[in-house]
Amino acid sequence: MTAVKDEKRKTWTARFRYKDWQGKVKEVYKRGFEAKREAQDWEAAFKLEKAGNLEMNFEDFVCKYKENHYPRIKYSTSVTKDNIINYRIVPFFGKKKLVDITTDDVIQWQNAMISYQDPRTGKKFTKSYLKTLHNQLSAILNYAVKFYGLRENPAAKVGNMGSEKDIKINFWTKEEYMKFRDVIMDYPMFYYCFEVLYWTGIREGELLALTLNDVDFENKTISINKTYHNINGRQYTTDPKTIKSNRVITIPNFLVEELKDYCRRSIGLNKNERLFPTEKSSLSRRLKDGASKAKIKQIRVHDLRHSHVSLLIHMGYSAVAIADRVGHESVEITYRYSHMFPSVQNDMASRLDEQNKGEKDE
Repeated sequence: MTAVKDEKRKTWTARFRYKDWQGKVKEVYKRGFEAKREAQDWEAAFKLEKAGNLEMNFEDFVCKYKENHYPRIKYSTSVTKDNIINYRIVPFFGKKKLVDITTDDVIQWQNAMISYQDPRTGKKFTKSYLKTLHNQLSAILNYAVKFYGLRENPAAKVGNMGSEKDIKINFWTKEEYMKFRDVIMDYPMFYYCFEVLYWTGIREGELLALTLNDVDFENKTISINKTYHNINGRQYTTDPKTIKSNRVITIPNFLVEELKDYCRRSIGLNKNERLFPTEKSSLSRRLKDGASKAKIKQIRVHDLRHSHVSLLIHMGYSAVAIADRVGHESVEITYRYSHMFPSVQNDMASRLDEQNKGEKDE
């Protein structure tokens, strides 16, 4: 592999020859890499499809995309990507040659996704999901531009569809949760699961990955350092969702005592075993049944996280403090709950009245 350093610009250039799909020898020259390894990786990826990378159909290219890209991402992420690629993108673009995909093709695909309705429920895709679909198509085509010489990304040229603005935040008030808690007490393990979820705001995957080693009864903390997955019967733990998800949460005294009680009930519990040996599907069923018995609205297990955030907001904590506790990657994510924060407009107006009154009195 040939990587040449540009001493003036302090960057690296990949320069090599290859035979195209017609057998002609061509020289490739690409500069601007910040590291030698980046230039070499680009050359290696390019040569993987040296004879006909752009003449292959989209479906075949996707196989190469997965082969090269999936080893770099979490297995759970690759499963999510597979569902999008295999069922929403490949059926439309699969037989088209990569080089022949146009902006018009992308627009037609977008229109098909926007108008799609679930045959069972009649529901359309949410705007946030439409945005996710487009981002995945664009990522595949960007990969072709970056590594395989595709001239441009038609998806990027068309622009995105959907948005993140329609993300609906559903939650229980404290009163609603208390009604639920009363009816779930008949199922001890699930009772403790939901107590931890509601009073800490951790994600369900983080809950299911907890071990006794993660609970510090003396300092009253829970350490979040992994997340649990069960995909197609394969059980495993990985690093948490984001860097900020690695955190230590201080828990209230009553939850410390409840967890101690749970551990006393769990005879022979190994410190390295999962504290709550159940699955997301079981949590979901118990939540649904409990909500029905308590005669409160149905929510998802993940919405208990929203419920915790809502509780903290109404207790007066700032977005920064809340983001730190629940492990949001940035405070901007917490501001999606902005409609829950108490309005200070009335207080502002009252204080301005006081200021004006003071001026008149003088």
